[in-house]
Amino acid sequence: MSLTDICVKRPVFAVMLISFLLVLGVFSFRDLGVDLFPRTDPATVTVNVQLPGATAEEVSTQLILPLEEAISSVSGLDEMTSEASEGNARIACKFVLERDTEGAAQDVREKVAAAIKLLPPNIYPPTITKDDPDSDPVLSLLISGGSNLRETTEIADKLIKRALETVTGVGEVDLTGGRTRQIRVFADAEKLNAYGVTINQLETAIQNQNVEVPGGVIRRGPSEMGVRTLGRVEAAGEFNDVIVADSGGTPIRVRDIGRAEDSFAEPTTWNMIRGKEAVVLDVRRQTGTNTLQVIEAVKSKVQDLRRTLPGGTSIEYIRDNSTFIRASIASLEEHLLFGSLLASLVVLLFIRNLRSVIIAALAIPASIIATFTLLRAMNFTLNNMTLLALTLAVGIVIDDAIVVLENIVRYIEEKEFAPKLAAVVATKEIVLAVMATTLSLVIIFVPIAFTTGYARRYLNEFGWTMAFAVIVSLLVSLTLTPTLCSRLLKPASAATNAQRPEDDRRGRLSHSTGHHTSKDDFLFRWIDRGYGAMLAWSLNHRAMVIVLAAAIFATTFPLNGLVGRDFIPPDDQNELTMVFDSPVGTSLQGTAKIATGLAQRIPRTRGVEFVWAGVLGQDNHGQLYVRLTDASRRKFSSGDVANDIRRILAEPAHGHALLFGFLLEGSARLRRAAHDHELAPADAFVIPPGEPWSLEATSPDLALLRVAVG
Repeated sequence: MSLTDICVKRPVFAVMLISFLLVLGVFSFRDLGVDLFPRTDPATVTVNVQLPGATAEEVSTQLILPLEEAISSVSGLDEMTSEASEGNARIACKFVLERDTEGAAQDVREKVAAAIKLLPPNIYPPTITKDDPDSDPVLSLLISGGSNLRETTEIADKLIKRALETVTGVGEVDLTGGRTRQIRVFADAEKLNAYGVTINQLETAIQNQNVEVPGGVIRRGPSEMGVRTLGRVEAAGEFNDVIVADSGGTPIRVRDIGRAEDSFAEPTTWNMIRGKEAVVLDVRRQTGTNTLQVIEAVKSKVQDLRRTLPGGTSIEYIRDNSTFIRASIASLEEHLLFGSLLASLVVLLFIRNLRSVIIAALAIPASIIATFTLLRAMNFTLNNMTLLALTLAVGIVIDDAIVVLENIVRYIEEKEFAPKLAAVVATKEIVLAVMATTLSLVIIFVPIAFTTGYARRYLNEFGWTMAFAVIVSLLVSLTLTPTLCSRLLKPASAATNAQRPEDDRRGRLSHSTGHHTSKDDFLFRWIDRGYGAMLAWSLNHRAMVIVLAAAIFATTFPLNGLVGRDFIPPDDQNELTMVFDSPVGTSLQGTAKIATGLAQRIPRTRGVEFVWAGVLGQDNHGQLYVRLTDASRRKFSSGDVANDIRRILAEPAHGHALLFGFLLEGSARLRRAAHDHELAPADAFVIPPGEPWSLEATSPDLALLRVAVG
């Protein structure tokens, strides 16, 4: 007994079988993450080592060279980039796509641990981190309202940042551009020499006299009490009373050799928005969480915080990844819905039977919803690639159901079988053809999931989603479709209830004179006559048909050369990002000055709402985030705005001395006194006056704009 026989005779079994898949799909859908694209970044591990007081040259020779030699033997290493700055070494190790991030990080840790003995003894312990693409900020908040930047930093850190870190799904909240409170002690070198006190004595005295030491426990009868020595300085002014040394019985205090001030730490990051320095909070989500849910939860928390913040404090969203993701997902969901409706309408156009349309159309939601189970099991997310696969599958998963349905209807109308028997016999007759069609599609889509390189990161989820949806459609067409046909379709001659004895044994209805089938419709007769005439003409002119087919095939070669090439079509996300590196050794203030000069020129471009200039991470690494007006309110694309910005930056800027370069297309190698830089399209660079440099094109389509800025 076949599966179809069981389902037709036991319809509850068929319904529960498909319902089981639907329930799994519904609950899997609730746990799926949402992202724009699949994770495509290769495994990247970063090693940071600090050597206080060392110059960039010493860092390069004493830290970077030994570590590079040790790490270079790690298997799967594709590219290693090193950066040396004052007191700090940074080595970024990028691995091949097939390399697992966890394994790569562990191998790098082992190599660094083995190379520790080759490094100077006064280094800080190396830190090894994995670069997670999910760690990119999904939401950025501008905090303003304090009387000064330090007060704004206190509000952002203690009232907002700590509250947002408790939101479910939030992995980290970074504060940039702030001024963190710091007690700074200034020493007068002449007074130190006069009293015979060294700077190390001053440091040790402050450390030893600003502590709280546990003093043990006092037990008395049935009770006990903890004891501690209160030595913590309570106010900034008390640091001036700290005793540093003793000279002839006279204590030497901090006030005698210097002073203590309640100030803020040296800034390591900088932000400027709308011409003012700003404090920004970057929210990062946990790996695998739903981006939209995390952002909505953060926004809900912010709404609650607004009622508790000091008067005049404002929170503004300056970057929100959920806007484009939500629009992209909504567009694909709309296409998915309309695709399902149009597919059902096409079936209705030809079958002209509402019950038949319902039977065939049920294959679409059953196959699509069940596919969510695969996405959850394989740790996929709802992104453009998986939703594209589901959208394309709409027109494919209904095919098997239509083939089975049409054959069952043919048995009922032309052979006058009872619906229940027709469902079994007709499905058995067509099962091999349906399986062959389905497996041929699976054979097409599964190999797509095993492509190599970056293409695999995008097409892997696409291929598996398509293949699983098609396999589920085969199961639906062989179980649910025959079951529904046996229950919902009417006999060819409902008025004739009596059956001939010989027909009773076969379950076939008696013939009714003048019975018309669904194929007797005018539309089918017109299509039948048209196709018959075209087929007859083709058979009578075989040579001409072959020549015409060959000519059409030959046109694919010149047309293929006219089609452009791109990995991913450009998307207008209402934002642009620019990055540049100032010369090694440039301070944060110097890089901020360059970023300010660039940011002041961009707002005059059409479609620009605001420019966010920042110096984050390295002191010589700057970036500019350009927010554009919504695409629905402008008639030009973000690419047009980018070209306008390039033209503006190409205009001479008077009164500045630095040389600014911007690579439009192609690739190039910038040779400078200390380092070589590989430039890709949209990369910028800055050359200080008098520094020798040269530019070598590494591709034939090099275009370079140079302009004096500073």
